[in-house]
Amino acid sequence: MPYKSNVPFIAVILLGVTLSSCIATKPYEKPDIATENLYPFEQVELDSTTLADMPWQQVFRDPRLRDLIEEALDHNLELQSAIQQIRIAEANFFEGRMSMLPNLSAGADVSYNEQSDNSVNFGEGLDNISIPASEQYAVSLSSSWELDVWGKLTSAKKASFAALLQTEATRRAVQTTLIANVASTYYRLLALDKQLEITRQTVENRRRDVETVRSLKESDMVTGVSLQQSIANRYAAEVTIPEIEQQITVQEHALSMLLGRAPGSIERTSLSEQHPIDSLATGIPAQLLRNRPDIIAAEYSFRNAFELTNNARAYFYPSFTLTARGGYQSLQTEDLFQPGSLFYNLAAGLTQPIFNRGQNRARLKRSKARQKQALLELRSTILDASSEVSNTLSAFQKAEQKLQLRQNQLEALEHAVEFSRELLQYGEANYTEVLTTQQQLLSAQISNINDRLQQLTAGVDLYRALGGGWEKPAENQRVQNESRE
Repeated sequence: MPYKSNVPFIAVILLGVTLSSCIATKPYEKPDIATENLYPFEQVELDSTTLADMPWQQVFRDPRLRDLIEEALDHNLELQSAIQQIRIAEANFFEGRMSMLPNLSAGADVSYNEQSDNSVNFGEGLDNISIPASEQYAVSLSSSWELDVWGKLTSAKKASFAALLQTEATRRAVQTTLIANVASTYYRLLALDKQLEITRQTVENRRRDVETVRSLKESDMVTGVSLQQSIANRYAAEVTIPEIEQQITVQEHALSMLLGRAPGSIERTSLSEQHPIDSLATGIPAQLLRNRPDIIAAEYSFRNAFELTNNARAYFYPSFTLTARGGYQSLQTEDLFQPGSLFYNLAAGLTQPIFNRGQNRARLKRSKARQKQALLELRSTILDASSEVSNTLSAFQKAEQKLQLRQNQLEALEHAVEFSRELLQYGEANYTEVLTTQQQLLSAQISNINDRLQQLTAGVDLYRALGGGWEKPAENQRVQNESRE
């Protein structure tokens, strides 16, 4: 009868779980973030096509670069660390889910009790009666369960799930940045290779110039000053070769670090074999929110803070617990597992916080502040993303314009160098004019390489800024499923 009398009480508590959990907590709603005017309209035509939807294998056509990116995705230490952070978040989420279930533990007890003679008064004439010692043996199972009446445990579980999804989005952000860094470093290496090639060719040309000026001096067509200027001009170009080689070594070692390997040389192709991205499609601003991993991570951070606020609010309400214990208990070991040794007890408890030194109020105040802070960080991340897209798009467009203009400059300077050499041989020009045009040509050639590098890296940066470089899975339903549990 005592057990049956507890059944209605337990049923009432369970019914309260389903009816009253919405009192303390609020359902999550996505923050209202305005996406209008995220892109300057003079820079881009808005449509539903976006470069971010292209797999990185299609964006980067150089097979050697693709191999390097694959190696980085497999061995980069920062990316591996981000993956381990996901494992930590998964463990925290699992712990949060398990906290909603009853715990169960087993125990075995042996006790020996012997009382003193003076601890029991049997009355006059019975003082000499000895009190026998007693032993007790017990084997039991015990369980306790906190009923999630106000949604405290559910909101904590949802918060840990949002934190898990945040770590996954962060891992994707690390991946997109890694792909961009590998590509950009690779392009810088190719640009330095090209710069070294042009510099070596320039040194070779200036060696021939020295021989030409030496012959002209022997014919008294130029002075010794012109000869010394030609020699100095050659060394001025040659002295830059060790510096360029050092820069190449630094870039190779930086790329090796991205690949998760010891510093060493990097196999690569050439700058002339590279192609800029084919499309500048940025998509509509709303797609930026869907594609950018850092924006996705910031939104999950806001959701985590929102659920923790729900959790903090639930601490103001009473907590309900059920405890149960049962097993076998006997004074003799041979009777321990007999039917007559069976025992059990069941209890329900309610704890209402009255005075806890302001801990609940402080917890709720902190949670609300962190929720507002997370919302501000989300808005800031969106603005930063918009600025990155605009800046990289502008850099790409300006690099194309500079390449076209630079080509005209190069053609003019190449003709100027050729004409000045011819005039020098006929004594109709001095070596200073030749020297000036040669220096201008070398400077324009180096600038042309930098323009080409800017075009390639701006394309990489635009791809990353739009959220490209990670596989976007089908619409994730786990959040919705969790919210219904």
